[in-house]
Amino acid sequence: MVAAGLAAPSAAADDAALSRELRVGAALLMRHTQTVPGVGDPPGWRLDQCATQRNLDERGIAHAQRIGRWFAAQRLVVTTVRNSPWCRARDTARLAFSRTEDWTALGNIFDDRSNADRQADAVRAYVRAMRPGELAVLVSHGVTIAHIVGGGMALATGESVVVRADAVPGASLTVLGRLVVP
Repeated sequence: MVAAGLAAPSAAADDAALSRELRVGAALLMRHTQTVPGVGDPPGWRLDQCATQRNLDERGIAHAQRIGRWFAAQRLVVTTVRNSPWCRARDTARLAFSRTEDWTALGNIFDDRSNADRQADAVRAYVRAMRPGELAVLVSHGVTIAHIVGGGMALATGESVVVRADAVPGASLTVLGRLVVP
């Protein structure tokens, strides 16, 4: 990773190129920032009650705020912010971008994959429908993002993958690179 915070997936893509991609429009699939320890949500959790879920810890809160400051310092204008309805994703969006919009297509598929393909198709369709110049941040969960982009991609908490619709209609998304804001 370089000081600018952009990490390319291969030698062919560099930080300056990814930065240009962000400026001309793309979607960022961002994994929520650091949570309290655990895997999945505690037994008996409820989507409508944040206190029953795994939530951001102090490091996650600070990281989300740093992400927002990084976007502001780069003068990147985010046109859309959508998030999983899980509280940790909503809180990441709110702390980083001062806005949230719950979208079930970004929901966590960790425990229930019965709608995973339908969710991934909805996100891909949204990215394909984006207009030139739009920059969308879509805050979700690691397993959900991996399913959307395919290929077993694993993201650290707070890490994003920058994507754009493939030139081939109906195809998957083109991964332009990874964004890591320390």
